[in-house]
Amino acid sequence: MPRYRLLVEYDGGPFVGWQRQENGRSVQQALEEAAEKLCGAPTRVFGAGRTDTGVHARGQVAHLDFAREWRADTVRDAINAHLRPEPVAVLAAARVDETFDARHSARRRHYLYRILNRRPPLALDRLAWQVAPPLDTGAMAMGAARLLGRHDFTTFRAAQCQAKSPLRTLDRLDVARDGDLVTVEASARSFLHNQVRSMVGSLVEVGLGRWTPDDMTAALKARRRAACGPVAPAVGLILMGVDYEDD
Repeated sequence: MPRYRLLVEYDGGPFVGWQRQENGRSVQQALEEAAEKLCGAPTRVFGAGRTDTGVHARGQVAHLDFAREWRADTVRDAINAHLRPEPVAVLAAARVDETFDARHSARRRHYLYRILNRRPPLALDRLAWQVAPPLDTGAMAMGAARLLGRHDFTTFRAAQCQAKSPLRTLDRLDVARDGDLVTVEASARSFLHNQVRSMVGSLVEVGLGRWTPDDMTAALKARRRAACGPVAPAVGLILMGVDYEDD
């Protein structure tokens, strides 16, 4: 069966996350329904990452199989036509080998967390967490450096995380400021459930002066969920891209 790789963008606000669930509409469900309208048969869509409720994506990758072959631009445009008015868009589609798997073939995932560090309300930019008190991004960057490398990230994963092991290798955790916008960029082969939001929430504690960079180290070494700071809200988190060996 012909397999297609999709590059997908979405606003996660209206959805219960990527994966189909009984308690609401998911991004996966929206894509599968659009694909079924194109081909006339039930179609499974598999994603590279199961983003949580309210989490957005600019570079989610998915794959699906059709019973017949279509031009890649036809797949893209037809699915988009059937997605309207959902806040989901297929940015690109490509025919790939049947061995390609959006999730299992992935080599690295990249996330961006956006914080608007200002007191006035957000009139236009809604894809961000608003933090009113000034943040010390230099201290946040020092705290972030304490988490780089391979560690047991039990402290920074959700209690309901289903991963078999809490061990992960964090390749990148960069903090930067551009005016009122503070960004945290994270890269790893894979992340635990709520790991990025948990790390960001603790880094904000450092930025507010409630924690020191040493407290980040202590929280990591504690390997207890209770040692984590408040979890950052989903609204500021964006899946920016997924790397594959052939890219």
